[in-house]
Amino acid sequence: MERIQVTVNGQVRSCDGVSPHTNLLDWLRDEGLTGSKEGCAEGECGACAVMVSRPDGSDGSRWTSVNACLPPALVFDGQEVVTAEGLGTAPGACAVRKLHPVQQEMAERGGSQCGYCTPGFVCSMAAEYYRPERTTKASSNANSRAADGEAPDGSAQTGTSVVGEEHATDHETGPNGFDLHALSGNLCRCTGYRPIRDAAYALSTPEGTDPLLRRQDSPAPLARPTNSTAGGARFVRPQTMDELFGLLENTPEAKLVSGGTDLGVEINLRHSRPSLVLAIDRLEPLRVLTVGADRIDIGAALTLSEVERGLDGRVPLLNQLFPQFASRLIRNAASFGGNLATGSPIGDSAPALLALNASVLLASGNGEREIPLSEYYTGYRQSVRKPGELLRAVRIPLPLAGQTAFYKIAKRRFDDISSVAVGFALQLDGDTVSSVRIGVGGVAATPIRALRTEQALLNQPWTYELLADAAAIMATEGTPIDDLRASARYRSAMLEQSMLRFYAQTQPATLEV
Repeated sequence: MERIQVTVNGQVRSCDGVSPHTNLLDWLRDEGLTGSKEGCAEGECGACAVMVSRPDGSDGSRWTSVNACLPPALVFDGQEVVTAEGLGTAPGACAVRKLHPVQQEMAERGGSQCGYCTPGFVCSMAAEYYRPERTTKASSNANSRAADGEAPDGSAQTGTSVVGEEHATDHETGPNGFDLHALSGNLCRCTGYRPIRDAAYALSTPEGTDPLLRRQDSPAPLARPTNSTAGGARFVRPQTMDELFGLLENTPEAKLVSGGTDLGVEINLRHSRPSLVLAIDRLEPLRVLTVGADRIDIGAALTLSEVERGLDGRVPLLNQLFPQFASRLIRNAASFGGNLATGSPIGDSAPALLALNASVLLASGNGEREIPLSEYYTGYRQSVRKPGELLRAVRIPLPLAGQTAFYKIAKRRFDDISSVAVGFALQLDGDTVSSVRIGVGGVAATPIRALRTEQALLNQPWTYELLADAAAIMATEGTPIDDLRASARYRSAMLEQSMLRFYAQTQPATLEV
C-alpha cells in the first residue's frame, strides 16, 4: 500500500495515520503551517482558505481556492496544496523573502489590520490572480491602456492604482478583470473591504516565469487509490464504480464525500464521526457534463464552479443561481449531487432544478433509475434513495422555457442561507401560458413545486390581473414556519412578491432611461 502524502508548498508531507475526521486545516496547522486560521469551522468566513490544483481540460490545471476547514485531509492524498506561506519566493542570497504580488499589494494598500483573515484573503485573491479568463481580460485591458498612451504595467508594478477607471470596470469586476465574487466567501471585520478591493484591482497579469502560473500548463495530479484506517474510522477512495457499490452494499451507512461542504460541518460542529468515509470526487462517471439535443446531464461530483464554466451560460436559470449559491470558495467544492442528496429544505439548487423539470439518476450495483426531482423527496432530509444507491447525475430536459428567473431572499446578498428561494420557468404561446413550473425552498419540510399556483396560471392569458390572483395563491403555498431566519408571515409575503416581480421582469421596458 502506498504511503499517504500531500504536496504542500512544493514539499511532500506524510499524511499516514491521520484520522478520516481530521480536516485539511487542522492537519496543516499540526504540520506547523499556521497561516490559515479557523474562524467559523463551517465554510462561511474564509480565514482557512488555501489553493489546490484542480483539473482544467485534458492538459491543464488551475489553482482553485477552497475552505480548508471542511474537507478531510485524506481527500488530498497525492494532491498539491498551496498555503499563504508558499506564495512568496524563498529567500535568496540576501536572505529576504520576496512577497507574492498579491501579498505586496495587500501590504501597500492597507488591506490587512489584525491579520487574522489575511492569509485566507491572499489565497482566494491569488487563485483569482491566476484564473486564465482573468489574465486574458487583464492583458486586453492593458493593451487598450497602452494604445491610449498609458504604460501597460502601470497598475501593479509601479504602484499606480487602476481603481476609478469607470470606463473599464463595474461595481463587481475591476479593469484588470478581477472578479470580486472570488472574495465573496472571505470575511473581514477590520478593513472595511475597500483597501482589499483596491489591492485586487491593482494586480496586473502574472509574469511568464511565475512558477505557479507555469504549473497550470500541466495536468493536475491524478486521484490515487487511498485506503486508511485511523482514529477508529476508515477512509477509502474507490477507483471504480463497482468498487464503490461493493463498499456501499456492505456498509450502507458510509458517508460519501465530494466537496465535504456538508460532511465537514457535521464533523466540526455536530461531532459526527462516521465509521467509513468514501471519497467520490474524482470518479469519472460522476464527473460527466454532456449537452445533447434533448437533455443536459450534470455529474453529481462536478463542482458548481466546473458546471458553471462547462455550461457557459447555456442554462440562464442556473446562470442566475450560481452567484447566489454560497460563495466562490464553497462553489469550488460543492456539487449538485451533494446539495440535493442532503435533502435540506433550504438548499439553493433544488428550487431552480425543480423549475427546470430536472430529474436525478440514482445508481447502484443493480443498475440505474431516473426519478423526477419533484418525486425525489419524501420528508425532511428523506428521499426515495435506497440503501446502497447514490445520486450519479442530474438531468435537465431540453428545450428550456423561454422565461426563467431565480430569486433568493436572505439577510445578506451573498454567502448566506436563504429564507426563501424561488425558481420560475415559463413558456408563452403568444400571450397565453402554455407551460409553467415553479420550484420553492424554505417554506416546507422539503423543496416543493408550487402546484396550485402553476394550475392557476396554465393556459391563461399572461396579464397583471391573472398575476394578482396567482400571487395571492402563491402566498399560500407550503407550510412556512417561524425561525431565526424569518417568520412564516414574511416567507408567505416573499412568495407573493416573487410572483409579482417575475411578471414585471417579463414585460418589455416602457420607459426610456
